[in-house]
Amino acid sequence: MTSLPPQPLSPLDGRYRSAVGELGEHLSEAGLNRARVLVEVEWLIAQTDRGFFGTTPLSDEQKSRLRSVVTEFGQVDIDELAGLEATTRHDVKAVEYYVRRRLELLGLDSIAELTHFACTSEDINNLSYAITVRDAVRDVWLPKYRAVIGALAALAVEHRDAAMLSRTHGQPATPSTMGKELAVFVHRLSRIADQVEATEYLGKFSGATGTFSAHVVAAPDVAWPTVSREFVESLDLSWNPLTTQIESHDWQAELYARVSHANRVLHNLATDIWTYISLGYFRQIPQAGATGSSTMPHKINPIRFENAEANLELSSAVLDSLAATLVTSRLQRDLTDSSAQRNIGVGFGHSLLALDNIQRGLGEIDLDTALLAADLDDNWEVLGEAIQTVIRAEVVAGRSSISDPYALLKELTRGKRVGAAELAAFVEGLEIGDDAKARLLALTPGGYTGIASKLVDELG
Repeated sequence: MTSLPPQPLSPLDGRYRSAVGELGEHLSEAGLNRARVLVEVEWLIAQTDRGFFGTTPLSDEQKSRLRSVVTEFGQVDIDELAGLEATTRHDVKAVEYYVRRRLELLGLDSIAELTHFACTSEDINNLSYAITVRDAVRDVWLPKYRAVIGALAALAVEHRDAAMLSRTHGQPATPSTMGKELAVFVHRLSRIADQVEATEYLGKFSGATGTFSAHVVAAPDVAWPTVSREFVESLDLSWNPLTTQIESHDWQAELYARVSHANRVLHNLATDIWTYISLGYFRQIPQAGATGSSTMPHKINPIRFENAEANLELSSAVLDSLAATLVTSRLQRDLTDSSAQRNIGVGFGHSLLALDNIQRGLGEIDLDTALLAADLDDNWEVLGEAIQTVIRAEVVAGRSSISDPYALLKELTRGKRVGAAELAAFVEGLEIGDDAKARLLALTPGGYTGIASKLVDELG
């Protein structure tokens, strides 16, 4: 048997690349290296702007050419860095040498020794990860997540008046509307979106053990904490003043926990939509050329929601592991985070793939209002709650002497099918006021939805 040509090991880089490839712009090794180059370049500019060690600020043209090393970073640079790392056996040192080469090409050899000045590798890495994760979340994951919320909100508004039989514990229960039930998910997901949007991306820039020791020896008169804070904030990050060699990763744990929470709410949505499809509440719209089963030609399988479930579970498994691992580093630094953080893209990739499936799936279903109405008409016993509640109110108001209304309705309805005629006859015989009796006699399962439709307005 001949060997296959090199193949992607992860389905995210193979089968599903078209759905998640945009994340690679940020959460790939190349994306990380480009961010590292950015940090090194901006640190060079920041030092010369301050005139460290007799340097003079770079001209606008020199800054522009130096920054173009980042903006024009491409495959040739990726390959060059890979070659450098093969020699250095150290990813950040390879980036330093790469930047030094660019300074030579730009005629900026005089500031070469300021490359990576007073930095430990983690000073570069933590800022680079913060930049890449921030941009991946803001530019890729959150827009797709909010698109799903938007699609769901549109369905909630469209079906706000579509009365449906609820099921608590899987059993017929007080009716709601499909719109209100979907709005519940919109509200849950929106809260998490706001929390993710408010994530604080922290960075440190304080040397080998977070003490500015080398900095102070080299330039004792510089206010290094101020320099550090201003540099970190110039990258649109929040400064962390108290760290070991590494930034403590707490912001990452917080973010991944929130995304994992979002995954689990989305998983709940997927299983509910799957169940509504199974009940026939939602019809699946046939897609031209698609096959549901290799042997049963009639089938349209809810694969979008099933695939979403699996990918949400995988995403949460990775993100939960990262959140648990990254908050611990032995003493002043260990390398457990090094391999762990290289899987951030995997966690977000599976979540993004699930979002893509859900968004597509929501566009391929249609509500069967006739079936919803028939289901309601077949379950008049759900009005037992309304009847016993009205009786209790009438007793308190002095218009009824019925004892234990709940037990009375339990005897009539529990575990039984009760039709419209039977309930009407029962209500007619009740000792309650005429207005209350009229309200109950006019009630139907489809009309017993309270203010479900109006609650959709809570979405704003």
